[in-house]
Amino acid sequence: MNTDTRTGLRTSGQPSGRHIADSHDVIRVHGARVNNLKDVSIEIPKRRLTVFTGVSGSGKSSLVFGTIAAESQRLINETYSAFVQGFMPTLARPEVDVLEGLTTAIIVDQQRMGADPRSTVGTATDANALLRILFSRLGTPHIGSPKAFSFNVPSLSGAGAVTVERGGKKVKERREFSITGGMCPRCEGRGQVTDLDPVQLFDAAKSLAEGALTVPGYKAGGWNHRLYSESGLYPADKPIRDFTETELHDFLHREPTRMKIAGINMTYEGLIPRIRKSMLAKDREAMQPHIREFVDRAVAFTDCPECGGTRLSAAARSSRIDGRSIADACAAQISDLAAWVGGLDEPSVAPLLATLRQTLDSFVEIGLGYLSLDRPAGTLSGGEAQRVKMIRHLGSSLTDTTYVFDEPTTGLHPHDIQRMNDLLLRLRDKGNTVLVVEHKPEVVAIADHVVDLGPGAGTAGGTVCFEGDVEALRGSGTVTGRHFDDRAGVKETVREPTGRLEIRGAHTHNLRDVDVDVPLGVLCAVTGVAGSGKSSLVHGSLGGGAAGVEVVTVDQSPIRGSRRSNPATYTGLLDPIRKAFAKANGVKPALFSANSEGACPTCNGAGVVYTDLAVMAGVAVTCEECEGKRFDASVLEYRLGGRDISEVLAMPVTEAEEFFGAGQARTPAAHRVLGRLADVGLGYLTLGQPLTTLSGGERQRLKLATHMAEQGGVYVLDEPTAGLHLADVEQLLGLLDRLVDSGKSVIVIEHHQAVMAHSDWIIDLGPGAGHDGGRVVFEGTPADLVAARSTLTGEHLAAYVGA
Repeated sequence: MNTDTRTGLRTSGQPSGRHIADSHDVIRVHGARVNNLKDVSIEIPKRRLTVFTGVSGSGKSSLVFGTIAAESQRLINETYSAFVQGFMPTLARPEVDVLEGLTTAIIVDQQRMGADPRSTVGTATDANALLRILFSRLGTPHIGSPKAFSFNVPSLSGAGAVTVERGGKKVKERREFSITGGMCPRCEGRGQVTDLDPVQLFDAAKSLAEGALTVPGYKAGGWNHRLYSESGLYPADKPIRDFTETELHDFLHREPTRMKIAGINMTYEGLIPRIRKSMLAKDREAMQPHIREFVDRAVAFTDCPECGGTRLSAAARSSRIDGRSIADACAAQISDLAAWVGGLDEPSVAPLLATLRQTLDSFVEIGLGYLSLDRPAGTLSGGEAQRVKMIRHLGSSLTDTTYVFDEPTTGLHPHDIQRMNDLLLRLRDKGNTVLVVEHKPEVVAIADHVVDLGPGAGTAGGTVCFEGDVEALRGSGTVTGRHFDDRAGVKETVREPTGRLEIRGAHTHNLRDVDVDVPLGVLCAVTGVAGSGKSSLVHGSLGGGAAGVEVVTVDQSPIRGSRRSNPATYTGLLDPIRKAFAKANGVKPALFSANSEGACPTCNGAGVVYTDLAVMAGVAVTCEECEGKRFDASVLEYRLGGRDISEVLAMPVTEAEEFFGAGQARTPAAHRVLGRLADVGLGYLTLGQPLTTLSGGERQRLKLATHMAEQGGVYVLDEPTAGLHLADVEQLLGLLDRLVDSGKSVIVIEHHQAVMAHSDWIIDLGPGAGHDGGRVVFEGTPADLVAARSTLTGEHLAAYVGA
């Protein structure tokens, strides 16, 4: 231990003048074994931009999110009291020997934002809070505090007696209070009202005794049905259309009333309010399929007639600044709103205006200027949601933190990627460590340090193939290095369309009465900058099928599934496998389900036993009874082709395809599903791998494999290259070609230049985003687009193919 004679600081053998506290320059990972990682040991430089590359499923997310970010968050959570930790998600310690030099990790992932109808872009970024204060200070007429402009605060008033102490005596006084909120009383701040169609609730020609109710769960004989048929408020044997006005009101709208029905004290309530509470209060996505179908059929969502969909009360809409109300401000495109706020000059609120301008300018800078603040947060795509989250961090005063990004360029046109790169570099230059999982070469090119995982995916991956700078990566010979400078050429000859889908007068969202013919029987790419109207055109005009054509849509909505779900259950592959096992052994199929009769009794088929340690994070231990196989020992005695069910679930797709293709285990139904999984490049996945461990790219391809079985004439794919490595994109293009050659029509919403160059026809939307977009700026072949260079897409595609 040396001591600096000038400062008296210990320098621990460091070069003279350097403080020992400045020596922690790396995040050191040693022996990481999360998911498919094989004892990975690396050192990541701090205060630098590190990009993690590798084929989809190689272990990038396991290392960055599952190891480094997870442990950082767990250590921070441990600083809270045991009481507070009880309310937080419990994070198990990742499987790693040593993790040193961690800093606070902020994860900016692609999880969709909450679908609550009260959550908007404005509320999620605090821009609404700033606007509310601005209108409460400057709005005329003045109507109250910022709460008066909030659509989440209802107006309240009341009166009552309060006890106050005066001069040693307690005196009762009458007091009144009122809170002025901005919530529209009709729609309660949701902007939409739901109208139930009574025709879908009952058959008016029948009586209740004849089973008039057609609502799921209200079958004759059940308690829900008896509540109405035995209430005594109206005759059960009288057709509903013959009810008197009073009887119909009691049947449909009566307030909750305690009464005795069939000898039991129950609360009777009209059918419509009861269905509203029991079914409509739930998130649509969480409903069972048959209830969701009923709700879609019986409920009409319309803009609230009182507030016009603005969510705000009449008073909040009446207060204005320069002739503009807060409802107008929230409905405006953010780029326009930023210009309006920039034109306000009011010294009394100068700091507020500066903060609001900075927030709105961040939206424009990040490429989201086409959104409006009243856009529901649940309608944003994964890439948009990630960029909205970034806005909160751009103005942050924090430094020396670790920002972790999951493919921040998803959903971005090549034109916008440059701006995203600038933002990542800005975060780094503030003194932060930036870790990015990314495939796009444009982002890898700006990295200070690259970590390449591989060499393959799944069990063939999980090792570090390369560490170093970008130049060294190019010459490294790894899969990423070899494909780094790949450039697809424009097709010499394109397929001829077999027909056309006519779209006329499309005006969803920002589309401006678009007329376009989509060619059938070819690979058609729909391109344009983010927010130009691509999804609005394709999903809005083709989503429900058009001109009698069956449309199969594969979008980016996440796969719903617990740790008990796996590729075999998700694709329906397990059904034919269970039947084959049952037939070969003369027993029932339910025995071969780990979620049913065949489950290990100790772990209930989970394969692990979860122990809740109360004040500490819970621990998951492999079940000792079944050794993680998930099945009862007696089930494993039954075999098919010499393998038991647990061995079959442990097989990779390619091995299983061979196994079920011939011999005693030949099962054509299973073989077909496995063939589709191999086609989309998931041959390395094991059949029983939990869905929760799959990467984003793997999940989308799993979805594509499932949809390939559907009898559709037109396939609509929303950015199928999301989460795909450069080497995987080639395989995807081969798959798309096979789909088209088999007689299908494929329409791809895509930003990847390789897919554009490979397509037969391009429809380019723009020229800008939001109200600057919504028009078709080019239709034709990729070669024509490159030659014309008339649009942003054309310029970037020409640069990509080296024209």
